[in-house]
Amino acid sequence: MPTPTDDNRDLLTVIAYMRAAPGKTDELREGLKALIEPTSQEDGYVNYDLHESVEEPGVFFFYENWESAAHLDAHLQTPHLVNLANQIPELLDENGLTITRLRRIA
Repeated sequence: MPTPTDDNRDLLTVIAYMRAAPGKTDELREGLKALIEPTSQEDGYVNYDLHESVEEPGVFFFYENWESAAHLDAHLQTPHLVNLANQIPELLDENGLTITRLRRIA
Protein backbone atom coordinates (compact mmCIF):
# COMPACT_ATOMS: atom_id res chain seq x y z
CA MET A 1 0.00 0.00 0.00
CA PRO A 2 1.61 3.29 -1.05
CA THR A 3 2.06 6.19 1.37
CA PRO A 4 1.89 9.90 0.42
CA THR A 5 5.67 10.25 0.56
CA ASP A 6 6.26 7.40 -1.91
CA ASP A 7 5.52 9.79 -4.78
CA ASN A 8 6.77 13.00 -3.16
CA ARG A 9 9.67 12.82 -0.72
CA ASP A 10 9.54 16.61 -0.31
CA LEU A 11 6.28 16.52 1.65
CA LEU A 12 6.47 17.72 5.23
CA THR A 13 5.41 14.89 7.54
CA VAL A 14 4.11 15.75 10.99
CA ILE A 15 3.50 13.50 13.98
CA ALA A 16 1.48 15.15 16.75
CA TYR A 17 1.32 13.30 20.06
CA MET A 18 -0.94 14.00 23.04
CA ARG A 19 -2.45 12.24 26.05
CA ALA A 20 -5.87 13.15 27.43
CA ALA A 21 -6.13 14.53 30.93
CA PRO A 22 -7.89 12.18 33.37
CA GLY A 23 -11.59 11.98 32.53
CA LYS A 24 -11.16 13.93 29.26
CA THR A 25 -10.53 11.11 26.77
CA ASP A 26 -13.95 11.19 25.08
CA GLU A 27 -14.02 14.99 24.92
CA LEU A 28 -10.53 15.14 23.43
CA ARG A 29 -11.29 12.34 20.93
CA GLU A 30 -14.38 14.17 19.68
CA GLY A 31 -12.53 17.48 19.46
CA LEU A 32 -9.76 15.90 17.43
CA LYS A 33 -12.19 14.10 15.13
CA ALA A 34 -13.93 17.42 14.47
CA LEU A 35 -10.68 18.81 13.02
CA ILE A 36 -10.48 16.27 10.21
CA GLU A 37 -13.16 17.53 7.82
CA PRO A 38 -12.22 21.24 7.83
CA THR A 39 -8.52 20.38 7.65
CA SER A 40 -9.13 18.23 4.56
CA GLN A 41 -10.33 21.39 2.77
CA GLU A 42 -7.15 23.39 3.44
CA ASP A 43 -4.56 24.34 0.83
CA GLY A 44 -1.54 22.08 1.00
CA TYR A 45 -3.39 19.24 2.76
CA VAL A 46 -2.27 15.75 1.74
CA ASN A 47 -3.49 13.61 4.65
CA TYR A 48 -4.46 14.12 8.29
CA ASP A 49 -4.93 10.76 9.98
CA LEU A 50 -5.98 10.46 13.62
CA HIS A 51 -4.88 7.40 15.61
CA GLU A 52 -5.50 6.27 19.19
CA SER A 53 -3.15 3.93 21.01
CA VAL A 54 -4.42 0.37 21.33
CA GLU A 55 -2.38 -0.20 24.50
CA GLU A 56 -3.16 3.17 26.10
CA PRO A 57 -6.61 4.57 25.29
CA GLY A 58 -6.53 8.34 25.56
CA VAL A 59 -3.15 8.62 23.81
CA PHE A 60 -3.63 10.18 20.39
CA PHE A 61 -1.43 10.70 17.35
CA PHE A 62 -2.00 12.65 14.17
CA TYR A 63 -0.01 11.46 11.15
CA GLU A 64 -0.06 14.33 8.68
CA ASN A 65 1.52 15.26 5.39
CA TRP A 66 1.61 18.79 3.99
CA GLU A 67 2.90 20.16 0.71
CA SER A 68 5.15 22.63 2.58
CA ALA A 69 6.01 24.12 5.96
CA ALA A 70 4.11 27.25 4.91
CA HIS A 71 0.94 25.18 4.45
CA LEU A 72 1.40 23.63 7.90
CA ASP A 73 1.94 27.08 9.42
CA ALA A 74 -1.31 28.27 7.79
CA HIS A 75 -3.09 25.21 9.18
CA LEU A 76 -1.89 26.07 12.69
CA GLN A 77 -3.63 29.48 12.37
CA THR A 78 -7.04 28.20 11.20
CA PRO A 79 -10.03 28.96 13.43
CA HIS A 80 -10.92 25.29 13.96
CA LEU A 81 -7.43 24.48 15.19
CA VAL A 82 -7.02 27.65 17.27
CA ASN A 83 -10.38 26.94 18.93
CA LEU A 84 -9.29 23.46 20.02
CA ALA A 85 -5.83 24.73 21.02
CA ASN A 86 -7.51 27.11 23.45
CA GLN A 87 -8.99 24.06 25.21
CA ILE A 88 -5.68 22.17 25.37
CA PRO A 89 -4.86 23.05 29.00
CA GLU A 90 -8.01 21.33 30.24
CA LEU A 91 -8.05 18.45 27.74
CA LEU A 92 -4.42 17.27 27.83
CA ASP A 93 -2.24 15.88 30.58
CA GLU A 94 0.63 17.90 32.03
CA ASN A 95 2.92 17.03 29.09
CA GLY A 96 0.68 18.87 26.63
CA LEU A 97 1.17 18.46 22.90
CA THR A 98 4.31 17.29 21.12
CA ILE A 99 4.67 18.11 17.42
CA THR A 100 7.50 16.57 15.40
CA ARG A 101 8.20 17.67 11.83
CA LEU A 102 9.83 15.02 9.66
CA ARG A 103 11.26 14.66 6.19
CA ARG A 104 11.35 11.19 4.62
CA ILE A 105 14.90 10.12 3.81
CA ALA A 106 14.44 6.51 2.73
